[in-house]
Amino acid sequence: MSLHPLAGKPAPKDILTNIPNLVSYYYINEPDLENPVNKVVFGTSGHRGTSLNGSFNEDHIAAITQAICNYRKLKGIKGPLFIGKDTHALSEPAFITAIEVLVGNGITVMVSEGTPWTPTPAVSYAILKFNRNNKVLADGIVITPSHNPPEDGGFKYNPPSGGPADTDVTSWLEKEANRIMEKDLNDIKWEHFAHAIKSSQIKRYNFMKEYVDDLIYVLNIEKISSSGMKIAADSLGGSGLDYYGYIAEKYKLNIDLYNNFYDPTFSFMTVDKDGKIRMDCSSPYAMAGLIKLKDNYDIAFGSDPDFDRHGIVTKTGGLMNPNHYLSVAAWYLFNTRVDWNKDAAIGKTLVSSAMIDKVASIINRKVYEVPVGFKWFVNGLLRCTLGFGGEESAGGSFLRKDGLPWSTDKDGIIMSLLSAEILVETGKDPYEHYRSFEDRFGKAYYTRLDIPSTPEEKEKIKKLSKDLFKSDEIAGDKILAVLNKAPGNDASIGGVKVVTENGWFAARPSGTEQIYKIYAESFKDEEHLNQLIEEAKLLIKNL
Repeated sequence: MSLHPLAGKPAPKDILTNIPNLVSYYYINEPDLENPVNKVVFGTSGHRGTSLNGSFNEDHIAAITQAICNYRKLKGIKGPLFIGKDTHALSEPAFITAIEVLVGNGITVMVSEGTPWTPTPAVSYAILKFNRNNKVLADGIVITPSHNPPEDGGFKYNPPSGGPADTDVTSWLEKEANRIMEKDLNDIKWEHFAHAIKSSQIKRYNFMKEYVDDLIYVLNIEKISSSGMKIAADSLGGSGLDYYGYIAEKYKLNIDLYNNFYDPTFSFMTVDKDGKIRMDCSSPYAMAGLIKLKDNYDIAFGSDPDFDRHGIVTKTGGLMNPNHYLSVAAWYLFNTRVDWNKDAAIGKTLVSSAMIDKVASIINRKVYEVPVGFKWFVNGLLRCTLGFGGEESAGGSFLRKDGLPWSTDKDGIIMSLLSAEILVETGKDPYEHYRSFEDRFGKAYYTRLDIPSTPEEKEKIKKLSKDLFKSDEIAGDKILAVLNKAPGNDASIGGVKVVTENGWFAARPSGTEQIYKIYAESFKDEEHLNQLIEEAKLLIKNL
């Protein structure tokens, strides 16, 4: 994709979202159920869409929430439901709808006290903490479209395991929600918000205090404090914008805060590579503002609106590629967390860098390779068979220092603060450590492409197999493996991964957009990487 002229530049006023219009359409747009775009569709992590085209409206959220209530009844989940929302404009009306339906169904709901917004990891942590200490089980809802543009909304369910729901759960919810919509919402139990929010079923819960006060169990935060290091934290106007201030106050950290205010247009952002406002903390264009400040700080980091992703900025290397930081985080954690299970593995998605595998070989840890989506790490983190789980799109989490579970969803806060711990404890920042991996194993060239696709093409890509390869070579390399299932858990990857002697590529269709994605990595050079990509695109074109 060619770079947009606005990439990395401040967002001009004429591309800002009309928030009153967006919220109005949430209520007045009625989804056309004959249009697949208007149905409830769960991607890798919940339902996403926009009110402007009828893909994220009151009907969707009411139906999904009722489906969650029905699922809870089916599974005997009788504890409270913890609910959090981010700072996207559609999160607030979706929260109102969800409260109306949850209270209407007699469910006890834990809502945030002290700050209106709640990061994804704080919801996950609250669920696990409650379930450790009670006989009845709690679950949760997180209202967020992650780093998506300001006009988008998102809604995801976290079952009692604390992390993103598995495919069997999301498939059931999707089918049930669409059934409810097809019956004109007649099966929904409602309670008007003005009465619902005052109900005895609504309980106030200080997500921020419970989460932040326990950070000492997962990080050597006292070492960061005593070092006096200078830190920059960019909230990108997200749900954790109150958290870093409280963290700095409680642990006496020297943190300067940026974009630490609520603005649902996200007008303070620099524009992403395609000309859209996107709060992607792994994009050098979206993070251009913080990158400019790198020389003023020992370490800097930013997070997306629901604070489940991390963007690490170092003096020595600027914004780190997420794959590079995952490699360093895994190496550091398994070398320093002496109380972790000696057999605990490193979790990685199959489109994450092979550098993680190379790092695993020198620290004598197994790699648990799974399809795209953090949900595949949930059980491993919960059972402590995984010490760390990381995915290529800047998501990761890890166990407490004592080897017990912390969060089973992506946690941008601990992953960000870990970069400061690494610098304090080793005297080198994460980028310097990654350079040492390159010196040992060679440089990795990695990319991901989003390519427009039709629904028919997407279905064909899902069925790619070894039988379609007419040669045992690609890009001049011998093919070592053609995978349709992930090596770690034997789950379908919804596409194909081809591994060669010096690299790999993977192709998979998007679950929510009319695109397919190609991921590729070469340990030779840029030319070899481009050759892998072009041969992969040709293979798909000829399906």
